[in-house]
Amino acid sequence: MALKRYKPTTSSRRFMTVLSYEELSGDKPEKSLLHDKRKTGGRNNQGKISVRHIGGGNRIKYRVIDFKRNRDGIPATVKSIQYDPNRSANIALLAYADGVKTYILAPLGLKVGDKVVSGPTADIKVGNALALEDIPVGTVVHAIELQPGRGAQIARAAGISAQIMAKEGKYATLKMPSGEMRLVSIKCRATVGQVGNLEHEIVHLGKAGKTRYLGVRPTVRGSVMNPNDHPHGGGEGKSPVGHAGPMTPWGKPALGYKTRKKKNRTSKYILKRIN
Repeated sequence: MALKRYKPTTSSRRFMTVLSYEELSGDKPEKSLLHDKRKTGGRNNQGKISVRHIGGGNRIKYRVIDFKRNRDGIPATVKSIQYDPNRSANIALLAYADGVKTYILAPLGLKVGDKVVSGPTADIKVGNALALEDIPVGTVVHAIELQPGRGAQIARAAGISAQIMAKEGKYATLKMPSGEMRLVSIKCRATVGQVGNLEHEIVHLGKAGKTRYLGVRPTVRGSVMNPNDHPHGGGEGKSPVGHAGPMTPWGKPALGYKTRKKKNRTSKYILKRIN
Protein backbone atom coordinates (compact mmCIF):
# COMPACT_ATOMS: atom_id res chain seq x y z
CA MET A 1 0.00 0.00 0.00
CA ALA A 2 1.50 3.30 -1.10
CA LEU A 3 1.63 6.61 0.75
CA LYS A 4 -0.06 9.75 -0.51
CA ARG A 5 1.69 13.07 0.13
CA TYR A 6 0.06 16.50 0.11
CA LYS A 7 1.34 19.78 -1.26
CA PRO A 8 2.26 22.15 1.60
CA THR A 9 -0.70 24.48 1.09
CA THR A 10 -0.92 25.01 4.88
CA SER A 11 1.35 24.38 7.85
CA SER A 12 -0.57 21.23 8.76
CA ARG A 13 -0.44 19.90 5.18
CA ARG A 14 3.35 20.14 5.10
CA PHE A 15 4.85 16.66 5.66
CA MET A 16 1.35 15.12 6.07
CA THR A 17 0.99 11.62 4.61
CA VAL A 18 -1.94 9.22 4.38
CA LEU A 19 -2.31 5.66 3.13
CA SER A 20 -3.67 5.29 -0.38
CA TYR A 21 -5.89 2.35 0.68
CA GLU A 22 -5.49 0.81 -2.77
CA GLU A 23 -5.47 -2.68 -1.23
CA LEU A 24 -8.96 -2.20 0.23
CA SER A 25 -11.95 -3.41 -1.74
CA GLY A 26 -14.24 -0.61 -0.54
CA ASP A 27 -17.01 -2.92 0.67
CA LYS A 28 -19.13 -1.99 3.67
CA PRO A 29 -18.55 -3.88 6.93
CA GLU A 30 -20.44 -7.13 7.50
CA LYS A 31 -23.32 -6.13 9.80
CA SER A 32 -23.49 -9.50 11.54
CA LEU A 33 -19.88 -9.04 12.71
CA LEU A 34 -20.28 -5.51 14.11
CA HIS A 35 -20.72 -4.69 17.79
CA ASP A 36 -21.30 -1.33 19.47
CA LYS A 37 -18.26 0.14 21.15
CA ARG A 38 -18.96 2.46 24.06
CA LYS A 39 -16.52 5.22 24.92
CA THR A 40 -15.23 5.58 28.48
CA GLY A 41 -13.39 8.90 28.22
CA GLY A 42 -10.71 7.18 30.33
CA ARG A 43 -13.04 7.13 33.33
CA ASN A 44 -13.86 4.24 35.67
CA ASN A 45 -17.24 3.30 37.21
CA GLN A 46 -16.90 6.19 39.67
CA GLY A 47 -16.50 8.76 36.92
CA LYS A 48 -12.87 9.39 37.86
CA ILE A 49 -10.14 9.52 35.21
CA SER A 50 -8.16 6.30 35.51
CA VAL A 51 -6.40 6.51 32.13
CA ARG A 52 -5.23 9.92 30.99
CA HIS A 53 -5.31 11.38 27.47
CA ILE A 54 -8.47 9.56 26.32
CA GLY A 55 -11.55 11.36 25.01
CA GLY A 56 -13.53 12.33 21.93
CA GLY A 57 -12.75 10.67 18.63
CA ASN A 58 -14.86 9.43 15.77
CA ARG A 59 -17.69 7.01 16.48
CA ILE A 60 -16.66 3.47 15.57
CA LYS A 61 -18.02 -0.05 15.79
CA TYR A 62 -16.03 -3.08 16.84
CA ARG A 63 -15.34 -5.75 14.20
CA VAL A 64 -15.41 -9.27 15.66
CA ILE A 65 -12.16 -10.96 14.61
CA ASP A 66 -11.74 -14.74 14.55
CA PHE A 67 -8.47 -15.19 16.44
CA LYS A 68 -9.04 -18.90 17.13
CA ARG A 69 -9.27 -20.12 13.49
CA ASN A 70 -10.74 -23.45 14.65
CA ARG A 71 -13.03 -24.22 11.68
CA ASP A 72 -10.75 -27.03 10.50
CA GLY A 73 -10.92 -28.42 7.00
CA ILE A 74 -13.58 -26.00 5.75
CA PRO A 75 -12.24 -23.85 2.88
CA ALA A 76 -13.00 -20.14 2.93
CA THR A 77 -12.89 -17.51 0.19
CA VAL A 78 -11.62 -13.98 0.79
CA LYS A 79 -14.56 -11.74 -0.10
CA SER A 80 -13.00 -8.36 0.71
CA ILE A 81 -10.10 -6.56 2.40
CA GLN A 82 -11.40 -3.84 4.73
CA TYR A 83 -10.22 -1.07 7.02
CA ASP A 84 -10.58 -1.63 10.76
CA PRO A 85 -10.64 1.49 12.97
CA ASN A 86 -9.84 -0.61 16.04
CA ARG A 87 -6.36 -1.80 14.95
CA SER A 88 -3.41 -0.89 12.74
CA ALA A 89 -3.83 -3.96 10.51
CA ASN A 90 -6.42 -4.36 7.79
CA ILE A 91 -8.93 -7.21 8.03
CA ALA A 92 -10.17 -9.78 5.52
CA LEU A 93 -13.76 -10.98 5.30
CA LEU A 94 -13.93 -14.76 4.83
CA ALA A 95 -16.93 -16.66 3.52
CA TYR A 96 -16.73 -20.36 4.43
CA ALA A 97 -18.15 -23.10 2.22
CA ASP A 98 -20.90 -23.76 4.80
CA GLY A 99 -22.06 -20.12 4.69
CA VAL A 100 -20.40 -18.79 7.85
CA LYS A 101 -18.65 -15.39 7.58
CA THR A 102 -15.76 -14.24 9.77
CA TYR A 103 -13.06 -11.60 9.86
CA ILE A 104 -9.34 -12.38 10.13
CA LEU A 105 -6.25 -10.18 10.12
CA ALA A 106 -5.25 -9.56 6.50
CA PRO A 107 -1.71 -10.91 5.93
CA LEU A 108 0.67 -9.43 3.38
CA GLY A 109 -0.10 -10.77 -0.10
CA LEU A 110 -3.65 -11.99 0.60
CA LYS A 111 -6.07 -10.86 -2.14
CA VAL A 112 -9.78 -10.98 -2.82
CA GLY A 113 -10.72 -14.37 -4.24
CA ASP A 114 -7.92 -16.30 -2.51
CA LYS A 115 -8.75 -19.53 -0.67
CA VAL A 116 -7.65 -20.10 2.94
CA VAL A 117 -8.14 -23.02 5.28
CA SER A 118 -7.16 -24.00 8.82
CA GLY A 119 -6.27 -27.29 10.44
CA PRO A 120 -3.51 -29.91 10.26
CA THR A 121 -4.16 -30.70 6.58
CA ALA A 122 -3.73 -27.09 5.41
CA ASP A 123 -0.87 -26.17 3.09
CA ILE A 124 1.94 -23.84 4.18
CA LYS A 125 0.39 -20.89 2.39
CA VAL A 126 -0.21 -17.26 3.37
CA GLY A 127 -3.42 -16.95 5.39
CA ASN A 128 -3.68 -20.61 6.40
CA ALA A 129 -3.75 -21.40 10.14
CA LEU A 130 -2.05 -24.46 11.61
CA ALA A 131 -0.56 -25.69 14.86
CA LEU A 132 3.13 -24.85 15.28
CA GLU A 133 3.94 -28.57 15.13
CA ASP A 134 2.65 -28.65 11.52
CA ILE A 135 4.60 -25.58 10.34
CA PRO A 136 8.22 -26.02 9.13
CA VAL A 137 11.13 -24.42 10.95
CA GLY A 138 12.05 -21.04 9.46
CA THR A 139 8.50 -20.11 8.48
CA VAL A 140 7.31 -16.56 9.17
CA VAL A 141 4.02 -16.52 11.11
CA HIS A 142 1.68 -14.12 12.87
CA ALA A 143 -1.44 -14.23 15.09
CA ILE A 144 0.14 -16.77 17.44
CA GLU A 145 -1.53 -18.35 20.45
CA LEU A 146 0.18 -18.51 23.85
CA GLN A 147 -2.16 -21.23 25.11
CA PRO A 148 -3.81 -23.82 22.83
CA GLY A 149 -7.38 -22.85 22.00
CA ARG A 150 -7.24 -19.45 23.67
CA GLY A 151 -6.87 -17.44 20.46
CA ALA A 152 -4.06 -15.40 18.96
CA GLN A 153 -2.24 -13.01 21.30
CA ILE A 154 1.16 -12.43 19.67
CA ALA A 155 2.14 -10.62 16.44
CA ARG A 156 -1.17 -8.99 15.53
CA ALA A 157 -0.15 -5.41 14.63
CA ALA A 158 0.46 -4.08 11.12
CA GLY A 159 3.69 -5.28 9.53
CA ILE A 160 4.54 -7.61 12.43
CA SER A 161 5.66 -11.24 12.24
CA ALA A 162 7.51 -13.88 14.23
CA GLN A 163 9.73 -16.71 13.01
CA ILE A 164 9.89 -20.36 14.04
CA MET A 165 13.53 -20.99 14.90
CA ALA A 166 13.42 -24.54 16.27
CA LYS A 167 11.16 -27.29 17.61
CA GLU A 168 12.10 -29.63 20.43
CA GLY A 169 9.80 -31.82 22.49
CA LYS A 170 6.60 -30.04 23.49
CA TYR A 171 7.81 -26.54 22.59
CA ALA A 172 8.72 -24.46 19.57
CA THR A 173 11.25 -21.63 19.80
CA LEU A 174 9.93 -18.40 18.33
CA LYS A 175 11.86 -15.24 17.52
CA MET A 176 9.42 -12.57 18.60
CA PRO A 177 8.94 -9.23 16.80
CA SER A 178 11.03 -7.60 19.58
CA GLY A 179 13.93 -9.98 18.99
CA GLU A 180 13.16 -11.96 22.14
CA MET A 181 13.45 -15.76 21.90
CA ARG A 182 10.55 -17.55 23.56
CA LEU A 183 9.21 -21.08 23.98
CA VAL A 184 5.61 -21.68 22.90
CA SER A 185 3.70 -24.98 22.97
CA ILE A 186 3.69 -26.72 19.57
CA LYS A 187 -0.06 -27.22 20.01
CA CYS A 188 -0.63 -23.47 19.72
CA ARG A 189 -1.92 -22.19 16.41
CA ALA A 190 -0.41 -19.56 14.17
CA THR A 191 -1.22 -18.08 10.77
CA VAL A 192 1.33 -18.31 7.97
CA GLY A 193 2.73 -15.00 6.69
CA GLN A 194 3.29 -11.45 7.87
CA VAL A 195 0.55 -9.01 8.88
CA GLY A 196 -0.13 -6.56 6.05
CA ASN A 197 -0.38 -2.75 5.93
CA LEU A 198 3.40 -2.33 6.32
CA GLU A 199 3.38 1.44 5.75
CA HIS A 200 1.18 2.14 8.78
CA GLU A 201 4.11 3.04 11.02
CA ILE A 202 5.55 5.68 8.65
CA VAL A 203 2.31 7.67 8.25
CA HIS A 204 2.74 11.28 9.43
CA LEU A 205 -0.52 12.58 10.88
CA GLY A 206 0.56 16.18 10.26
CA LYS A 207 -1.82 18.00 12.59
CA ALA A 208 -3.20 17.74 16.10
CA GLY A 209 -6.75 17.32 14.83
CA LYS A 210 -6.02 13.91 13.33
CA THR A 211 -4.86 12.72 16.74
CA ARG A 212 -8.16 13.93 18.22
CA TYR A 213 -10.07 11.94 15.58
CA LEU A 214 -8.37 8.85 17.03
CA GLY A 215 -9.67 9.66 20.51
CA VAL A 216 -6.34 10.85 21.93
CA ARG A 217 -6.33 14.03 24.02
CA PRO A 218 -3.25 16.25 24.40
CA THR A 219 -0.26 15.16 26.47
CA VAL A 220 1.66 17.80 28.45
CA ARG A 221 5.25 17.47 29.65
CA GLY A 222 5.71 17.08 33.39
CA SER A 223 8.48 19.70 33.44
CA VAL A 224 6.00 22.46 32.54
CA MET A 225 3.56 21.51 35.32
CA ASN A 226 3.41 22.74 38.89
CA PRO A 227 5.13 20.69 41.61
CA ASN A 228 1.77 19.56 43.02
CA ASP A 229 0.86 18.06 39.64
CA HIS A 230 4.08 16.29 38.69
CA PRO A 231 7.47 15.44 40.31
CA HIS A 232 9.25 17.19 37.40
CA GLY A 233 7.29 20.42 37.87
CA GLY A 234 8.26 23.71 39.47
CA GLY A 235 11.37 25.83 39.33
CA GLU A 236 12.25 29.08 37.60
CA GLY A 237 12.52 28.76 33.83
CA LYS A 238 13.73 25.47 32.36
CA SER A 239 14.78 23.22 35.22
CA PRO A 240 16.13 19.67 35.51
CA VAL A 241 13.78 16.99 36.83
CA GLY A 242 15.39 17.17 40.27
CA HIS A 243 15.59 13.39 40.74
CA ALA A 244 18.03 10.60 40.04
CA GLY A 245 15.95 9.68 37.00
CA PRO A 246 12.69 10.57 35.29
CA MET A 247 9.50 9.76 37.20
CA THR A 248 5.84 9.17 36.49
CA PRO A 249 3.21 11.66 37.73
CA TRP A 250 2.79 9.37 40.75
CA GLY A 251 6.46 9.35 41.72
CA LYS A 252 7.44 5.95 40.31
CA PRO A 253 10.59 5.47 38.17
CA ALA A 254 9.97 5.77 34.43
CA LEU A 255 11.76 5.37 31.09
CA GLY A 256 13.81 2.21 31.53
CA TYR A 257 12.47 0.98 34.85
CA LYS A 258 11.58 -2.70 34.51
CA THR A 259 7.96 -3.40 35.45
CA ARG A 260 7.89 -7.17 34.82
CA LYS A 261 7.55 -9.27 37.96
CA LYS A 262 10.87 -10.76 39.04
CA LYS A 263 9.22 -14.07 39.87
CA ASN A 264 6.82 -14.20 36.91
CA ARG A 265 5.80 -17.81 36.31
CA THR A 266 6.22 -17.44 32.53
CA SER A 267 9.85 -16.28 32.74
CA LYS A 268 11.00 -19.89 32.26
CA TYR A 269 9.70 -19.74 28.68
CA ILE A 270 11.90 -16.77 27.73
CA LEU A 271 15.25 -18.01 26.39
CA LYS A 272 16.77 -14.68 25.39
CA ARG A 273 15.71 -11.20 26.38
CA ILE A 274 16.24 -8.07 24.35
CA ASN A 275 17.81 -6.16 27.27
